[in-house]
Amino acid sequence: METNYGLTIEGLMKHRSIRKFTNQQIAGEHRAAILAAAQHASSSSNMQAFSVIRITDKGLRETLMAITGNQSYVLESPEFWVWCADLYRYTLAAGQGTADAGLDGANAEWYTIGAVDTALAAQNAAVAAESLGLGIVYIGGIRNDIRRVGELLKLPQLVVPLFGMCIGYPDQDPVVRPRLSPEAVMHENEYSSEAYHSHIAEYDERHRAYMRERSGGKLESSWSEQMTAKQSQSGRQIGGYLKNQGFRLDD
Repeated sequence: METNYGLTIEGLMKHRSIRKFTNQQIAGEHRAAILAAAQHASSSSNMQAFSVIRITDKGLRETLMAITGNQSYVLESPEFWVWCADLYRYTLAAGQGTADAGLDGANAEWYTIGAVDTALAAQNAAVAAESLGLGIVYIGGIRNDIRRVGELLKLPQLVVPLFGMCIGYPDQDPVVRPRLSPEAVMHENEYSSEAYHSHIAEYDERHRAYMRERSGGKLESSWSEQMTAKQSQSGRQIGGYLKNQGFRLDD
């Protein structure tokens, strides 16, 4: 898409997930800038309800890679960060002394605040990294065994690992993945699904073309086909872990 919106928007619209990285390490000042950008994301009531765990231990990386389904870039990327919703720190700042003292207030709203704050911070980090010539890919696979990840990272109550992020210098140049049309996601005044079938059909055709280009003609799946396959997969068991971490999800 040709645009005239300036470098920020141009950069956002060129985002690709990078799964192959060079061996070049990221300078400390660049790493600090990425974290600073994350910390300056919008935050609900300035709660800053997230923490990042930088994984530098090779053995730990190997274990996390196995949990994610052996996504090799978890081990190979110069940086691998795990992003966590963190309400534990909030309870201490609120004068409750320990997280245990604040568990009665840890309802579904708290978890939502933590998840949103974490996602906003991580996306700021992603944009900052890409502005420095780096590439990233999010790793939701750490939730394949969220309990084990929590144990490995020694997470206290009210802290939940949400996703990982590989960061490094790209060693590939993938095509930008097409998105649904703007009309499919923007509603006015009220939710409307009347045109969804036509929007999805149109997107399926663009998605097939993208898959053909990306795979050199070996794949031609539509978005609908991919979503059908994903829906048939067994879901990750998250609710029980959240309860064990001190969140009440029934109110």
